[in-house]
Amino acid sequence: MGLRIIALGVLGGLSVILSGCVTPMTGDVYNQNTAMQMQTVQYGTIEGLRGVQIAGTQSPVGMIGGAVVGGLLGSGVGGGLGRDLATVGGAIAGGVAGSAIENNVTQQNGVEIVVRLDNGRTVSIVQAVGAQMFSLGQRVQVLSAPNGTSRVTAG
Repeated sequence: MGLRIIALGVLGGLSVILSGCVTPMTGDVYNQNTAMQMQTVQYGTIEGLRGVQIAGTQSPVGMIGGAVVGGLLGSGVGGGLGRDLATVGGAIAGGVAGSAIENNVTQQNGVEIVVRLDNGRTVSIVQAVGAQMFSLGQRVQVLSAPNGTSRVTAG
């Protein structure tokens, strides 16, 4: 019983940590790497909008955390060889589950925005859904950073 409480505590803590690792990819949130960086601004008109899913992260954190929890839970089953097998099986299943949980916790709803720039070029940018609502025909700014990332904001 004590191991289960510890395992649930570890799993809960990992969920909190992983949800804190999600970096919003919206047009109105900047991370520390893009703040105070010069960006090129181009103007254009939205020609297309489509809802998309932005895949979550799959770092070792979810897998390792899940394996630890699964191994702890498995070690509480039976004794001898059966216990060893349950521990290994629990660690494997926990690693798979932890990775899936991390992916689900960190995925985001996004929008693909197709913009015809004033220079005639058409670009497509995917960003997370944020506070800004976009509509077909809307005038917008496309901000492009030196690292190649771009975002769309209301113009």
